[in-house]
Amino acid sequence: MKNHLLLSEEMEQTILPTYGTIQENGMRFHTAEMVEFNQNSESLYFNDDQRRIDYVLVYEDEILKEQTKNTKKNLLLKQKKKRQAYESNLMRNGLQLEATKSVSDDGLVFVKVHAPWEVLCTYAEVMHIKLPIQPNDLRQKSSAFNWFTKIFSVSENVINPEQEFFTAPFEKDRISDFYINDRDSFFTPATRSRIVQFILSRVEYAVKDNVKKFGINKLLDSGIYKAAFPLHDCRFNVKSEDARCQNERYLLYREWAHPRSFFKLQPLDFVRKYYGEKIGIYFAWLGFYTRMLLLAAIVGLCCFLYGYKSQESCTWSKEVCDPNIGGSIIMCPQCDKECTYWYLNITCESSKKLCIFDSFGTLVFAVFMGIWVTLFLEFWKRRQAELEYEWDTVEFLEQEEQPLPEYEAKCTHVVVNPITQQEEHVPYTMFGKCLRMAFCTSAVLFWILLIVASVVGIIVYRLSVFLVFSSSLPRHINGTEAIQKYLTPQTATTVTASIISFIIIMLLNMLYERVAIMITDFELPRTKTEYENSLTTKMFLFQFVNYYSSCFYIAFFKGKFVGYPGDPVYWFGKFRNEECDPGGCLLELTTQLTIIMGGKAIWNNIQEILLPDRNNKASVGTGLSSSTSRKIGIVL
Repeated sequence: MKNHLLLSEEMEQTILPTYGTIQENGMRFHTAEMVEFNQNSESLYFNDDQRRIDYVLVYEDEILKEQTKNTKKNLLLKQKKKRQAYESNLMRNGLQLEATKSVSDDGLVFVKVHAPWEVLCTYAEVMHIKLPIQPNDLRQKSSAFNWFTKIFSVSENVINPEQEFFTAPFEKDRISDFYINDRDSFFTPATRSRIVQFILSRVEYAVKDNVKKFGINKLLDSGIYKAAFPLHDCRFNVKSEDARCQNERYLLYREWAHPRSFFKLQPLDFVRKYYGEKIGIYFAWLGFYTRMLLLAAIVGLCCFLYGYKSQESCTWSKEVCDPNIGGSIIMCPQCDKECTYWYLNITCESSKKLCIFDSFGTLVFAVFMGIWVTLFLEFWKRRQAELEYEWDTVEFLEQEEQPLPEYEAKCTHVVVNPITQQEEHVPYTMFGKCLRMAFCTSAVLFWILLIVASVVGIIVYRLSVFLVFSSSLPRHINGTEAIQKYLTPQTATTVTASIISFIIIMLLNMLYERVAIMITDFELPRTKTEYENSLTTKMFLFQFVNYYSSCFYIAFFKGKFVGYPGDPVYWFGKFRNEECDPGGCLLELTTQLTIIMGGKAIWNNIQEILLPDRNNKASVGTGLSSSTSRKIGIVL
């Protein structure tokens, strides 16, 4: 394949926001060299066995298929032209491409992308990537607990401890100051893929009406490319015999992800090296959170056992069950027409169950959790600061972060910076920014009100279903009396309403994830950090209201506005406001939380474990299809 590597001076001119230009007509595109598959499915290199594959683009050339209609061929030709223009501009930006047809589908083409040394150096400086300048010779003070943690740590003979370095943002003018023993290993595979992804998201593929169209994401959304992904290391379950394969994924699987290694401490430095800082900090938090939850789980279990053991000695439960006390207290009907007067002692079983959770142990657990969450936050801040220091992310400055390509593309307005007094290009004026913020805030409030409306719908369901369940009983049995030992119409209403509420929560959660992304995209944050912060805020608001609004209603509002005997309060002039159990709404709140939290945990495990495993098996067995076009688990 021909070399399209640009000189250093030319590379400086390709730094954003200056891209390679595309002429609509008469443009001769550079195309990737088409080569045969080298029969090595584990290879991470081009066919010359020298250049490393940093990224893979996948597209389907449907023009080759005979059954393609003429009307569709015109669309496919336009897509092909955009794809050729995009790949040509990638090569003009210094990347090297090599294409290989799939062995199972002739229409499927894999474009391998390699970033040469000059490209890596240029964009490492643009992105302010920290790279090693010299080994860290500072000695760490040994802790008295080192002997204990070594028992649960991964053996150093299996995963060698990473050598620590002093680092600094990369500068080409000071390249001699950096610790470069080998050009091929100076940039880690994760860093190489990060740089290539930075380029892919900013290179244009068309110009229409003086508006540039660019970025791999738009090409994926329009179907021009079926997938774009960096390659993993060699196979995770079998050690590779290739000397150049470091088997990092295999070691992570064997010493970290395998079930038999559940008791071992996480090799966070190794996770960070392979996946990057963001994934590393996530698993660091997950491990820290799990360890802290262990103490909370033990205390919670002890408090639950205390409540279970003390239910027989609960004074107010004994009084409710006593035929001389609870059996002599007549209660008013809980619904009109269908319900009758009833005695308090028919709630004996529910009062016993309520004593399990409404006990002194629950009070102790509530106080403990208030202290626990404070300690958790403070200890996590301490742990996070340690990791930031070890991983050299302390001096990260948002001012040095590159703007998002979507932001840069819309920078058509010129304003004067009040601090520097220099002209700057921005995507909107101050008035336009206020309009966007007002629209986004209104949209968030609208979708939150939709959640509240769903809670009101569940309340109406509770009222109507309780009436139906009560009316279906014989006249001599009251709506709160047990049909069987543990089943009452009120319990049946609570359980079914909680299940329906959980289903609505899961459906709204999937919807709100897309809504939050759409609102954040319209808001147009400047940097990736601003984008993530804005998206996180919206997702927190949506999920908090979605998950806990029904629980807040049961805990603080249900049974508070029921009126008086002879003068009840009605919803919409039709439904009588629902009441709590004589012992309170705590048992109903416990049922609601159990179904929502338990169902959420089960659903998350299905999403994180079963679905990816099924999708991976399907993609390996069937290859790339339209329904799985953007999966990462595609094999060449």
